[in-house]
Amino acid sequence: MWAIERGGVMREGELRPTTAALRLSDMDRDGAEVSVMYGPTDPMAIEDAELRRACYEAYNDWLREFCAAQPTRLLGVAQLSMEDPQAARDELERLAKRGGLRHVNILASRANPPVYDNRWEPFWALAEEVAIPIGFHLAVLVQKTRLDEANRGAANLVVTTASRYAQEPPGMQLLEPMTGLIFNGVLDRHPRVKIVMAEAGLAWVPSMIQGLDIWYQRTKEGRRLTGDGPITLPKLAPSEYFHRQIWISFVDDTLGAKMVGNVLDADKIMFGSDYPHPASTWPDSQKVIAEARRNLSPEIRQKVFRDNARALFGVE
Repeated sequence: MWAIERGGVMREGELRPTTAALRLSDMDRDGAEVSVMYGPTDPMAIEDAELRRACYEAYNDWLREFCAAQPTRLLGVAQLSMEDPQAARDELERLAKRGGLRHVNILASRANPPVYDNRWEPFWALAEEVAIPIGFHLAVLVQKTRLDEANRGAANLVVTTASRYAQEPPGMQLLEPMTGLIFNGVLDRHPRVKIVMAEAGLAWVPSMIQGLDIWYQRTKEGRRLTGDGPITLPKLAPSEYFHRQIWISFVDDTLGAKMVGNVLDADKIMFGSDYPHPASTWPDSQKVIAEARRNLSPEIRQKVFRDNARALFGVE
């Protein structure tokens, strides 16, 4: 069920999230000062490369017009190609030259070639040059497709889907892209690039970071797990890249929020409501925030629910 349906404001023929006045009204209802708006979470499955480029450009141009209704509160996230590194670079350059761009997104878990492939190197060089944060929002189809395949013929669909969700939180689809950026040297070559793991959740992340650190350290000490061939390790332990240039946002993660300020860097965590999607906390985000805030100091609360996003995206 979509959040606007749960909130009692879904009306036939009314495109509420993409009508500026209505979206702003919903933000007021939820206590949101600014909305960082990610675009389609499904890939643009268009075979014709030129048509696909034109569609990305058209969406990003429309987004700019939409945000002009209230630019201090509506922060649009431009969508970049996941299939064509050169097209993604060209569109980033076009938007950056035009000005006003605060954030862009790539569906990294579906990117082909992977975002850590050398064919993306010109993109990462430009991303560092223009200093615009690069988002990796979750791609809905990744988890949906895996669940459909796993559940086909399941005796108890509820048990199967619940256990699979617990075993593999949606944010884990970013494990390979993030590992690739670190171990393929992308973040070494571009230390000023800023990555956002958008709506990835928190509680699973420390285990991921620890696992990468352990593998890194064991390999560095000669306790190889990859055969005897040559291998090049990143300059830093994986956890250091998270401290330096990786931000993470969450929606509803009470356990993960307890980790902020100890095992998770308080300067790199941000809250988002995921409006208007079914998983959204809207229109009850304040209740969710109140629960998450209980175990956080006032200073960390201010960072997680306001200041970190304002600093990253340049919101005054």
